[in-house]
Amino acid sequence: MKIFLIVSLFLSLVSCGALKNTGYKKNKPNTKAIRVVQHAKSYIGTRYKYGGVTKRGMDCSGLVYTSFSKENIVLPRTSAAMSTRGKTVKRQHIRKGDLVFFKTGKSFKRINHVGVVSKISGSSIFFIHSSSSKGVIESSLNTKYWAKSFKFAKRILPL
Repeated sequence: MKIFLIVSLFLSLVSCGALKNTGYKKNKPNTKAIRVVQHAKSYIGTRYKYGGVTKRGMDCSGLVYTSFSKENIVLPRTSAAMSTRGKTVKRQHIRKGDLVFFKTGKSFKRINHVGVVSKISGSSIFFIHSSSSKGVIESSLNTKYWAKSFKFAKRILPL
């Protein structure tokens, strides 16, 4: 009986140790993701400007492009081209730093908007983006407009 307990204890400790080294971090963004979001947040309040990539004006893909480039991660310059990069992530697995892609407007034919996930609170997903009417803002994916326009999320940064 004592041998069984000792063997059981040993196996449980070894298996826990093995899991500990897998690098799996449930719902915790990596430090690059945190810094990308901080870069994006630094532009909140910046006006919208088509093709813009500075504090004087920023479009949605310019915001993402600039925020990732601050971490030496090169992405294409348009939201449609960005949408071909990274690994697709199911909505329930979205994390801070992931990109969210949308088809907005009357046509809804192609990806034409992108944002960076900035916060997850319960079932609410928030993202930073540059809106043509409001400039760089943080919005919720749960609002009717964004939920309807949302197409998929991509992970650019490793866990």
